[in-house]
Amino acid sequence: MDTTARNQLVPILRISFPHEDRLGRGKMELLERIRETGSISAAGRAMDMSYRRAWLLVSDMNRMFNAPVVESQRGGQKGGGAALTPFGEELLSRFRHMEDAMRTALAGDLAWLEGNRSQAEAARK
Repeated sequence: MDTTARNQLVPILRISFPHEDRLGRGKMELLERIRETGSISAAGRAMDMSYRRAWLLVSDMNRMFNAPVVESQRGGQKGGGAALTPFGEELLSRFRHMEDAMRTALAGDLAWLEGNRSQAEAARK
């Protein structure tokens, strides 16, 4: 990432559900990695996280909704695997859409904030 991109203001979407459940960019990145790799463990490794942590996040998402987000298969001749369900694909798509809508809606306010940021703050890494 170049210095300009690193120094830009970035709104971050996180949706808090009752009882401390959350949905945010980390879980969405995990879903994208599962889609790419076909594996919860490979997705976790790609994000520098343990299999257990990745599995717990997937389990949380599967518990949060009426339909499963990820389906996994154990063992077998080719080993286990995981895939997003149609609901998981829709969840990921809608979350990314919400992020885009948020950035669009906040663009003017972010530009105002950027224009009023101190030079020292803008230059910090």
